[in-house]
Amino acid sequence: MNIKQIIYLALRVVAAFILLQTLYFKFTAQPESVELFTKLGVEPWGRIGTGIIELITGILLLIPATVFIGAFLGIGLMAGAILSHLTVLGIQSQGDGGQLFMLAITELALCILLTIIYKKQGTNLYKRINSKK
Repeated sequence: MNIKQIIYLALRVVAAFILLQTLYFKFTAQPESVELFTKLGVEPWGRIGTGIIELITGILLLIPATVFIGAFLGIGLMAGAILSHLTVLGIQSQGDGGQLFMLAITELALCILLTIIYKKQGTNLYKRINSKK
């Protein structure tokens, strides 16, 4: 494994870790998570649904053949999270000093970078989809 492959793997693991570490709070209905999704008006289905999508996205990021799909999903998830912070929740949520917002920005940046790095996967997927039409 060369240095480039190690860096790419590290980017994938960090992106997956950021997504997966929040699942405990979502799936066990921790008060912080329930309050956040209540503020958004989507408790409990929004919390559980987001958690399921984050779980799938995190797994896709860890599987070499599906990195592009995972990163693409991650961009959508984080765009929604950032928009929620900017419009409803605020940068600081529950006195966290903006930590959740910064994690969303970091995750978005990682996912954008991963879609660029794994662009060939996306191109191949696009070709496969269009060849079946």
